[in-house]
Amino acid sequence: AIILVILVVYVFLQDFRSTLIPLVGIVVSLVGTFAFMAIAGFSINLLTLFALVLVIGTVVDDAIIVVEAVQARFDVGYRSSYMASIDAMKGISNAVITSSLVFMAVFIPVSFMGGTSGTFYTQFGLTMAVAVGISAINALTLSPALCALLLKPYINEDGTQKNNFAARFRKSFNSAFDVMVDKYKTIVLLFIKRRWLTWSLLACSVVLLVFLMNTTKTSLVPDEDQGVIFVNVSTAAGSSLTTTDEVMERIEKRLMAIPQLKHVQKVAGYGLLAGQGSSFGMLILKLKPWDERPDDADNVQSVIGQVYALTADIKDASVFAISPGMIPGYGMGNALELHMQDKMGGDINEFFTTTQQYLGALNQRPEIAMAYSTFDVRYPQWTVEVDAAKCKRAGITPDAVLSTLSGYYGGQYVSNFNRFSKVYRVMIQADPMFRLDETSLDNAFVRMSNGEMAPLSQFVTLTRSYGAESLSRFNMYNSIAVNAMPADGYSTGDAIKAVQETAEQSLPKGYGYDYGGITREENQQSGTTMIIFGICFLMIYLILSALYESFIIPFAVLLSVPCGLMGSFLFARIFGLENNIYLQTGLIMLIGLLAKTAILLTEYAAERRKAGMGLIASAVSAAKARLRPILMTALTMIFGLFPLMMSSGVGANGNRSLGTGVVGGMTIGTLALLFIVPTLFIAFQWLQERLRPVQSAPTHDWQIEEEIKVSEEEKSKAGKE
Repeated sequence: AIILVILVVYVFLQDFRSTLIPLVGIVVSLVGTFAFMAIAGFSINLLTLFALVLVIGTVVDDAIIVVEAVQARFDVGYRSSYMASIDAMKGISNAVITSSLVFMAVFIPVSFMGGTSGTFYTQFGLTMAVAVGISAINALTLSPALCALLLKPYINEDGTQKNNFAARFRKSFNSAFDVMVDKYKTIVLLFIKRRWLTWSLLACSVVLLVFLMNTTKTSLVPDEDQGVIFVNVSTAAGSSLTTTDEVMERIEKRLMAIPQLKHVQKVAGYGLLAGQGSSFGMLILKLKPWDERPDDADNVQSVIGQVYALTADIKDASVFAISPGMIPGYGMGNALELHMQDKMGGDINEFFTTTQQYLGALNQRPEIAMAYSTFDVRYPQWTVEVDAAKCKRAGITPDAVLSTLSGYYGGQYVSNFNRFSKVYRVMIQADPMFRLDETSLDNAFVRMSNGEMAPLSQFVTLTRSYGAESLSRFNMYNSIAVNAMPADGYSTGDAIKAVQETAEQSLPKGYGYDYGGITREENQQSGTTMIIFGICFLMIYLILSALYESFIIPFAVLLSVPCGLMGSFLFARIFGLENNIYLQTGLIMLIGLLAKTAILLTEYAAERRKAGMGLIASAVSAAKARLRPILMTALTMIFGLFPLMMSSGVGANGNRSLGTGVVGGMTIGTLALLFIVPTLFIAFQWLQERLRPVQSAPTHDWQIEEEIKVSEEEKSKAGKE
């Protein structure tokens, strides 16, 4: 990312000395950001790494603004680097401070949001805000000092032009760029004369933005290929551990035929979803490294499809395959986590039947690949009745009978022993051959009060029954855990909508559901995008109102942002991405970047207007003067994010969501604001002057004076014609 950014800067500045100053700014900001992360206790994780990559493309903006402003002074005749730096800083200090404050103000409020989303915004946002703050300080202090020391005019002391490679390259580039500036000026004047183009473009952008926001698939975090798949296996209720192990052996042999598989680990007696139980098991599939499976057909979702295909004809077990969840502690995988609730406290068999009917309806939905529950009320059981009267006659308590029964048949922890510097537990339990059926109670004895041993069969009566292996509660209600996997082509947001719609149609009165794990977080944060946007726009508006001392002019900046947001969602739709936390984080940063870019243009226009230049002339002059730095900052950000768009391995989908969203927003947003901001400035500055006329003040900036002269000459020339 640093190499791409530096290449873009060098192409536009055509000078190694000029390129060195933004590079120093990047290094200073990165070092300062790492220092802040250490103080704040942030680790180097995907979120902070995202922020650091974006820092490279963002913090270079302020240094570029300084260097470009100094070079612009050289172009109008400055010979002293020191004076060029001083005068340049007089013209851009307000813009640098304001744009940096706006950028920081976008991130700081959302950093105080709660929940999982708030954690994402906090680590990412504070890292970005600190980096931008350091960049602004660097641009106001170190960068102008370096400009005064390193930069030199592009002419010799005797006034002749230099003829080295850099000078020739600069001359060729500037000639081509001047042609582009003239064409750009023509288009800007067209938008100014036909203002309906600006308002039509803005209206279309807003309509398309709303449409894309409502139709783009949603999720909290994207599914990632972590190189691991969990396979949950459930055999028939009451199956022995031996039976479960045999079934898993058959499944393991079939799965070894998957070419992307490297290793399989089998665990019988413990299920990923249900926990411990003789009828549960799980397999952990370790995939080959990512460089050995580069195609889309080799990703984790494709392998999960192969798992289902290879195990579809196994009738004596249910198989459920999922990839691990991206956020530790929020469920075991990427499936939806639901908890069906019996709010009436009724019969568990009725509750189970209702849940099965709901799962049947849910599995009919195209958004759901599989809805699945390990809960069952058909586990074979024995109801044990202790004859208290017989126990009393024998001089023993029912507790002693049940404790002995538990030790023989269920196992009991009785002691510890130390060996090899470790503590081992001592468990007692009868061998399987001595606890096969109810007649084995004749061979299990309990000690009576007289010291004699009596068989347990004298004190207990066994009755065969069926029931659940364990019962659970969620939010104080009896509950049944359910997992649902979104189908291919559907997001978790689509699956959540399907769950809600199916529940409204098929769940009878008295039954409900609630979300757990990461699904709960996603459902709670849904709809927060507009709230976040509102906070960001409000903070930008308040800061700009203070800067311009006007409640009207800030709209020239704010109205340029929706085009970029539309571009971000448009690129997300084109590349098949979801509206997840990473895309939303990029959108927040995009609001700050686009506002920062628009501020630089409107600030220049406002300065020229105060210096006495005409309203249209000041907007056009500012647009021409800011074209080069705006293109430089946009291209540095775009090229700096290309590595994220092309990333692979763990976290690749998050990288692509963030990179693609910001690249799309910067591309379309920058192109749009270059043409519509001059028109917006003219419209809102005109309204402002209707309320409070502008107070003209003389300027001592040679560049502005030169532009005023050119403007007057063009005006007089147009009058003569």
